[in-house]
Amino acid sequence: MNEDKHEIQDLEIDYVKLAADEETVRTKFSDKIKTTIGKIPFTTDALSAYYCAIDPKTSMKAKALLMGALAYFILPADIIPDVFAGVGFTDDAAVLIAVLKTLGDNIKETHKAKASEFLRQDN
Repeated sequence: MNEDKHEIQDLEIDYVKLAADEETVRTKFSDKIKTTIGKIPFTTDALSAYYCAIDPKTSMKAKALLMGALAYFILPADIIPDVFAGVGFTDDAAVLIAVLKTLGDNIKETHKAKASEFLRQDN
């Protein structure tokens, strides 16, 4: 068994934090993604993570990690503030990529297809 997969099995879910992260993502993700299209190289990854997080087939533990990473991306108060051009999203990308690496198999082709469709519609 992969070490990352073992770690997710041992994950304790903080349901209060998950609810707060879900609310942040539900109310602010769409605006954040629309304002960052073309400015960040991980837009498709963020959208794929979003579609996985809202998929009822996604495990609660995977959903908790995804919602936490997406909420971190959305909220302006993080390690490197997003207003710093060129480096502001570096920490957001690192958090998201780490979660996606850990959850790899949870992101399905349907999630990626929905992300691609969103980007086609927006352009």
